[in-house]
Parts: sequence; structure tokens; C-alpha cells
Amino acid sequence: MTKKRKHQEDFQKVKFKVGKKKPKLENATDTTFKTKTIQIPEQLKEDGVLPTQNRKLNIKDLLSQMHHYSPGVKHNALLGLKDLLSQYPFVIDANLSSIISEVAAVFTDKDSGVRRAAVHLLQFLASKIRAEQIAPFFPLVSAHLSSAMTHISEGIQEDSLKVLDVLLEAYPALLTDRSVILLKNFVELISHQQLSKKLKSRDKLSWMLSVNPNRRVTSQQWRLNVLTRLKKFLQAVVDGSSETEDEGLQEQKDSPHSVRNPVCISWKLHANNQQHIQLFENGGLRPKINSSFRLRSLTSVMDSAEKGLSSAENLKGFIEIIIPLLIECWIEASPAQSAPILGNLLESESQQLMQQVLSIIHLLWKLTKRHDETCKMEPWLRMNYLVDFKHHFMRHFPYSVQETVKHKKKDSFKGHKNCMTSSNNVDHLLLNLTLCDIMVSLASTSTLQTDSSWLDMIRKFVTDTLQDGSKLNSKQVNRLLGVTWRLMQIQQNKVATEPLIKAVYTLYQQRNLLFPVRTLLLKFFSRVYQKEDLRSQRIRSRSKVLSRWLAGLPQQLALLGLRNPELSNQLIDIIHSAASRSNKELLQSLQATAARIYDPLEGTLVLLPAEAQRRLVQLVYFLPCLPASLLACLSRCCIMGRMSSDLATTLIGILHMRSSFAGWKCQVQENSINDVDYFSFLFSTLIGFSREELTSLQGIRGKPHISQTQLSPIRLYLTDLDQFLHHWAVTEMVCHSLSTIPSQSQCFDILQTGICKYLVGLVVIPDSTAGSVLCAINKLLDQACIISENLHKFLASCCYSLLYFLLTLDKEDAEHLQKRDMLWGSCISALALLPRLLRLMLQSLQVSRICREELPVVAQLLRLLMQHGQLRSHMITNEFLVQQIIKDIMTLKSGEVQEQWLTDLHYCFNIYLASHPQTPGPINAVY
Repeated sequence: MTKKRKHQEDFQKVKFKVGKKKPKLENATDTTFKTKTIQIPEQLKEDGVLPTQNRKLNIKDLLSQMHHYSPGVKHNALLGLKDLLSQYPFVIDANLSSIISEVAAVFTDKDSGVRRAAVHLLQFLASKIRAEQIAPFFPLVSAHLSSAMTHISEGIQEDSLKVLDVLLEAYPALLTDRSVILLKNFVELISHQQLSKKLKSRDKLSWMLSVNPNRRVTSQQWRLNVLTRLKKFLQAVVDGSSETEDEGLQEQKDSPHSVRNPVCISWKLHANNQQHIQLFENGGLRPKINSSFRLRSLTSVMDSAEKGLSSAENLKGFIEIIIPLLIECWIEASPAQSAPILGNLLESESQQLMQQVLSIIHLLWKLTKRHDETCKMEPWLRMNYLVDFKHHFMRHFPYSVQETVKHKKKDSFKGHKNCMTSSNNVDHLLLNLTLCDIMVSLASTSTLQTDSSWLDMIRKFVTDTLQDGSKLNSKQVNRLLGVTWRLMQIQQNKVATEPLIKAVYTLYQQRNLLFPVRTLLLKFFSRVYQKEDLRSQRIRSRSKVLSRWLAGLPQQLALLGLRNPELSNQLIDIIHSAASRSNKELLQSLQATAARIYDPLEGTLVLLPAEAQRRLVQLVYFLPCLPASLLACLSRCCIMGRMSSDLATTLIGILHMRSSFAGWKCQVQENSINDVDYFSFLFSTLIGFSREELTSLQGIRGKPHISQTQLSPIRLYLTDLDQFLHHWAVTEMVCHSLSTIPSQSQCFDILQTGICKYLVGLVVIPDSTAGSVLCAINKLLDQACIISENLHKFLASCCYSLLYFLLTLDKEDAEHLQKRDMLWGSCISALALLPRLLRLMLQSLQVSRICREELPVVAQLLRLLMQHGQLRSHMITNEFLVQQIIKDIMTLKSGEVQEQWLTDLHYCFNIYLASHPQTPGPINAVY
């Protein structure tokens, strides 16, 4: 083996020692670098404000995806928009224009999923956007809707009806402003134009129903869907018209009993020239201006296309197009075209289509009433369509629905054979009533003989429906009463109207009627009564059924109580209207029920709200007789506080006007109110408490309910402030009524007898009663009155008890402090009018019998009496008594340090009495 040759290698590996750093190479690259931040605040701020949804897409990203060619991207964009806008509602206001335009653009998208998502998003937006916000963009929405309704694709047409539902629900007024275009779209959805064979030119085009076999639903179902939306649209047009009357029981334009706001008159303000009452001609609330000039409405300035259905020309044109199409729909759904069904039985779908046909005609009829006075629409409708309606509509009248029996729910229908709604939720009664309403609107008194055959059919149907005992809802009853009223107007003799009124009364007598139904029946009877009352007495023939209904109203009011205040208000209004017309039957019934209505504990008067109470108080004026028992009830109602003091004073004023002391120049009704009973009412109301209540008060002792002094035998029962103020307001009215009685001396004797019989001898008397008695004495007292000794002593005791109570009031007792001015004024006026009363009170101040704590009160009372200008002369007359009282006080306080109140008493005595000033100044005591 040869030796290995040694040779020098080109690249030798350098060995490094452990722990030594590796030396830098000569060709090493320096990799160190420095950085500085670049700030772009505006861009960062914009990105931070725009909120995003769960996929991190903001509003701009989502709106841009709406133009994508892929249906999936557009569908996801719509879902993302709904998610984003539900989380951040403020984004809607900032981007409303873009959102509306993009969403409306996909109404005509080829993909059904995109259209469904657009409808859901539109429904969400409708709940967030107000009508005034979307109004500037609504022409764009309406244009896209029209494009969808007239699209060649059947699916887009079907989804356009869903868009229409959303807009009708949220923005009916905005949608009906573009009624001309949309109505034409409705027509084109179910029909197509055809050149008339009679006219070879294109001057007149007729419309005929179209059949499209490519639709997913049958032609009849498609027409039902379209007509349902057309009915909703026309209903929105009718609702948006302020001139259109309410359905069913609408008031006639020439009716003098249309609803008016009453003028509220305060006779107190009027008597003091603080309220001016303006009277207008013919009893109206607006002045009648005789002028040959008429202001032109804004609608007359607009183009006929802009007016929509508010133009008689446009309305006639639409009726001429749609009525033949509706008749064709009726013919297809009528029983004659249904082979398996005989007679007048209808399938559910056919009945629904017929219901929509009649509802649309009924709404169009209501719109024509606005132009009836100027354009004579009713004769035009009768001339063009009565023959077709009689031939097609009345041919199988009345209609009923073929029931679809479901075995699983067989038991649930037991006992409901009289129900007017079938198992298919089809209201065949409403179908028949709508037909009746349409037909009777084409009849009149002048055409009665010509139309008698089909009018008799309608009259029989209405009468049977009212009398068969079925449970009807408010919509059915409203339409039923509307047809009944129209029949009564067409044939106004009693032979024809009395059976109809009797049939309605049969329905009215049903138990457990719904409140809306009861309200409609009350309005109907009230309207019939007012119409009957308008006739002159010479030709008036009272309906016995109507009289029976009126006679039962007061009893219903008494039984109703507080269960339904709104219904009670309606009953009160009707009773008031009939009572003001002096209806004999009602007044007799009201007289018999008055004790229950005005019962102070459970009567209707004290249970109902204030406005209803006011109407019931006014009814008292019309009562034929006011016996003692009823006056006792009314007195308790006045003083119990369950109606306001203003109503109580109004009631007292009404009773005064019914009494023989009202000063009528003509003779009032005999025996309406007995004088003795009237005085008993006034005295009971003045006292403010019944005999039983006063008896129960005698056992109460001590504070805080009793104010007691040792110098008076009378203890005061302290009433609540509300009760006191109510009693005082009633007292002022009673005193005013007593002061208007011509013989004041006899009136005072009656009052004096009542006080001595019922109050003198009581130990505890309410403070309001004591003040009221003094107030009445001050009002009635004159020189001819003779006061008994017992009354003098009683009044003196009342005065001192009241004055002691006022002087011992705590400043913190805010409730009783508000009584001070009224009670103090009554006491001072009585003492000034009756010098003997002041002398008896001073004689009762035997300070030797009282405790030392009461001495400062007696001293303060004497000082205030001496300072009062009205009592100065009487105090001078009783100077000896006052001096003796002061001496007795000094005797009790002898040997003690003289207090300030005693010094003040000596000073006042020396100033006002000891010097005997001849001209006392007008100084009044301030306590």
C-alpha cells in the first residue's frame, strides 16, 4: 500500500478555543436598522367608527355586495344588513337613502331566496323608520313595487304582494298617494286587455280575466290573493279620507244630531261677567256665513292623475274597469259553477273570493258617497250595475258555507250549532250582510215598488238573523245595523219599521253581550229615537218597542254600577237626551230607579268617575218628583265627600231651582219638591253629619281628635282638612240658598228649631258643624229674628270652643292651621252681630274653675277681642265683665312674678277700654 501524499488544502478549518468569541468576518453585512412610526389619524378614525357585524363587514361592504352577480352573496348581504342594523340602529339614519335604494332594487331579483330576504329586511326596517323619514324616498320604493307587480316572472309578481303587505301595514298613507298607478297594477295582475269587437278602433279596450298555467297556485287562488290586497289598499284609501263616514251606523251629512263638542258654561263666571256666551244661528257651534263666494280646494288645482280616487272621474273609470272583472270572479265562484255543490252551499275558497269581491265593491260604494252630491254617483251606479247585481248576486241569496268536518275536533263543536263562523274560519254571515249593504244602497224611497222583491228578501234575512239568538261579533252587528237603518230609511212607515226595531231589541236583550256590540246597539236605538223625535207631534207615532227600551235604561244603569264605566257613560248620555225631551216612559222609570242610582253608599252616582257624576247630577233636574227619601240620599251624597264640592254645590243649586223659592215667574211643576222636605235637605246638608254619626261621636275622648276646654260644655271633634274644606264649600252654597228665601225671619225660625232639636244638648260637635251653624246664623240674622235663650247659650259655647281651639293650635299643625281664617271669621261675625252672644261668652269665662295653663289663653282671647274694631263698642259695653275677669286672673296670679301676657292684657285694657275712646279705629286682631 502506497504512502498517502501530503498536500496543502485550499480552505483550512480554523479551530477556536472554548470560551472565546468568534471574530467578525471581513465581509460581514451589518443587519441593524432603526424604525419610526407613521400616523394617519383620519383613516384610523373612519375605520373605528363604522360598526361591523359578526363577519366583520360594515355597512359599505354589505351595500356593495348587493350588486354582486351571485345570489348567495346578495342573500348573505341582506341577512348581514338585518343583523347589523338590529345591533346598531343608529346606522339606519346615517345611511337611509342607500339602504332604501338597495333593498328596493332587489324586489325584482331573479332569485326567490334574495326576494324573501329583502321582504324580511323591509319588514324589519318598517318597524324602525317613521313615515316622515321614508317619505322623500317613497317614490323610488313605489316605482320598484310597480315594476315587481308588472314583472313577466310569476314568482316576482307573487313576492310583490308580500312587499305590498308590509308597506300597507306600515305606510298606508304614503302608498295610497300613488293610487292611480297601483290600481292599474292590480288590474293587470288578474286580467289583460282585449280589443272590443264592436269597436274596431283602439278607442275602447275591455279587460278580461287571465289564466296562467305556469303559476304555482290555481287561478282562483291567485285572484283571491290579489283581491285580498286590493281590498286592503282600498280600505287604506277609505281610512285616509276624512270625509268618509264610519262603516255601518254612519251619520248622515244633513243629520242635526251629528256629534258636536259642547260649550262648557260656568254660570258663576257668567253672572260676574267673567265669561261671555256666544250664540249662533240654528243652534250650531259655528257662525253661519251667508256668502256667494266659495274657496276652491287644493284638490281642484291638481291634475286628475295626482288626485287618485279623490277625483270622481278617476273613480268612475276604475269602477268601470274593476266591476266587470269582479262579476266574472263571482260567476266562477258562484254555486251555479260548482258542480258537486247544490243550492247555495259554498266551498271555503269560493266563499273567500266572493267575500273579497263584495268587500271591494262595498269600499268603492263608500268612496262614491263623497261625490254623490256633486256628481250624482248613486243614480249612475244603479243604472249601470243594478241589473247585473240582481242577476248574479241575489240569485242564490242567502249564501252558506260547506262545513269541513274534522274528526279530531268533533267534540269541540258540540253545542255551537248557532255559531256564525264555520270551521274554516269563514264568516258567511258577513258575506250576506255585505251583499245586503251593497244592494240597499242602490234602493231609495222612489224605487221602492220596483225593488220590492229583492228588498223583501233582504228584510226577511235581516230580521231572522237578529232574532235567531246567535252570538254575533261587533263587525257583524255593525254591518247588520247599517242595513237595518237603511231599510228603515227606504220605507219609513211604522208597519215596516216596527218589526225591524223589534228584531234589534231581541238581540239587545241577549245576556253577556260583548261591550262593542252593546255599544253599537245603544247607538242604533239612540239614533232611531232621535230620528223619531224630529217628526212633528201631528204625525209622530211612538214605537212601543222603542219606549220599552228607553224605560229599561235607568234600571240597566243602576245594575251596571262600576263594572263598565264607559257603558255607563253611554247610558247616561241617552237617558239625559230622552229626559231633556220629556219622554214620559223614561222619566217614570228614572223616578222609580232614582233611589238606587243616588244611593250614598252603593249608588251609581258615588261609584262612577267625576264626569259621569256631573251628568247624573244634571239628571236630578228632570225628575218628576223629589220625595223626602230621595232628598235624604242626595244630602248624604253631598256631605260624604264621594263627589267633589263643586258637584255638591251644583246639586244644591239644581234642587233650589226645583223648589218653590227659585223665583220663577211661571208656575213650576206641582208637588215636585215639598217645602218641608227642602228645608230638611238644607239643614241636613248644613250640619254635615247624620244623627247616627253625631251620636257615635259623643263617646270619643282626648287628643288628637278632641279639643276640650273647662270653660265650655262643648268639645270639638277635629275633622280632616279635606272633609272640612268640602263641608265648608257646601255650607256656603246652603247659606246662599237660604238667603234667597223671601221670608228670612221664618227661615231663621226653622233653622233655630232644627239646631235646638238636633244639636243643643250634644257634648261633642264637629268643628266644621259648629262653624257652619255660625255661618248660617250670620247669613240669615236680621232685626226681625228672635233668638231663644237656649240657642244663645249654645252659640256662645260654640264660639268659645272654636276660639280656644284656634288659639291653642301648634304652628307645626299645618292641617288645622288652614281652618283658622274661616272659623275665626265666623266667630267674630257672630259676636259682632249678637251683642248678647258676646256677653254670654264673657260671663262663661269663670277663671276660678280653670287650671293655670289655660289662663294665658283666656288673657290672649280678651286682648284680641279688645283689639278687634268690630267688637270695640260691645267690649266697652261689657267693660265691667272684662274688668272682673282681669281681677280674677290677678287674684289667681297674686304673689307670683308678673308674666308678659298679663302685662299685655293690662296694657290693652287701659288703652281700649279704660280710656273709652269715642272713635275706635279699624284695628283688627292678628293672632
